[in-house]
Amino acid sequence: MMFFHVLRFRLRSKTASAWEGDLATDSKLLTSLSPGKPPADSPVLGTWRLCSYVRERLSDGHRHNQFGEAPIGYLGYAADGRMYAIFTRDDRIVPRDVVPTAAEGAELVGTMVAYAGAFSLGENVVVHHIDTSWNQTWTGTNQIRHFVLEGDTLTITTAPYKSYLDGTLGRSILVWNRVK
Repeated sequence: MMFFHVLRFRLRSKTASAWEGDLATDSKLLTSLSPGKPPADSPVLGTWRLCSYVRERLSDGHRHNQFGEAPIGYLGYAADGRMYAIFTRDDRIVPRDVVPTAAEGAELVGTMVAYAGAFSLGENVVVHHIDTSWNQTWTGTNQIRHFVLEGDTLTITTAPYKSYLDGTLGRSILVWNRVK
């Protein structure tokens, strides 16, 4: 797998129109990266535990903990080019019975993210090629993630997307620690 030069991850705030330029670049990125086995010495390979999941609204930079103060989750990148992600809110309900009611089931699904598929690596970017997902609209899509790896901490930032909660344009910033 070759590494491609792509836009560098940036922490500074951007306006929505500045992010639109990145979206065009991300479209070009998808055509340059395809699933395949990553280099055996790739530092992102392994299992990662979620430390924080912050949503940032692009219009004003407002940030909040999307899944509470201590979300629970794991992200894995394997040498065969496959990946998985599952994470949940820290305060999920416990159904009254083994089979949740319709309302309990809806709340449980709304407090989690889970998907798996292949992945492609570029310079400071990973694309998740989703084969199966908790949200069927993600299945068959390519999810672009910009990342910074510092020691055993992996910070992943999503491409801008509209929130399912309020419809605003924003991005998610997830911080993961390597499981040893």
